[in-house]
Amino acid sequence: MVQKQRGGPAADGKTVAPAAPVITPRAERLLLAEDNVVNQKVALALLHKLGFRADLAANGLEVLAAVERQPYDVILMDVQMPEMDGLEAARRLGQLHSGSSRRPWIIAVTANAMQGDREQCLAAGMDDYISKPIKSDDLLAAIMRSRHRG
Repeated sequence: MVQKQRGGPAADGKTVAPAAPVITPRAERLLLAEDNVVNQKVALALLHKLGFRADLAANGLEVLAAVERQPYDVILMDVQMPEMDGLEAARRLGQLHSGSSRRPWIIAVTANAMQGDREQCLAAGMDDYISKPIKSDDLLAAIMRSRHRG
């Protein structure tokens, strides 16, 4: 939610210019699925800077286990992970939550920027796509789009 502050007269009678919009983070339950420790730290730091916190999973099997323990609103899903990749994890999450409004919004996070990669992620059941290296503007925009799911 974006709150705007309005300009108006200050206590001394001078007009105060409107302030920039203030982003108010909602308490989304986020899960970061990433096997690389450096990438985990970078993503968690970006999320923290944007006002979010996230649980961690190192592969698709851990994602499925985490979702069984508690619901998540958004999963930031690396595509290439050991044991079970993000594409397979997204397919299984789609099967687990078929027809449910509780299905988490899945954002693919991948270094693959080849033509067709986005389509492959969406075909596997992911809802959005951002590329690595993660840019904070792209990350925030993807999380904000999750709030407007239809």
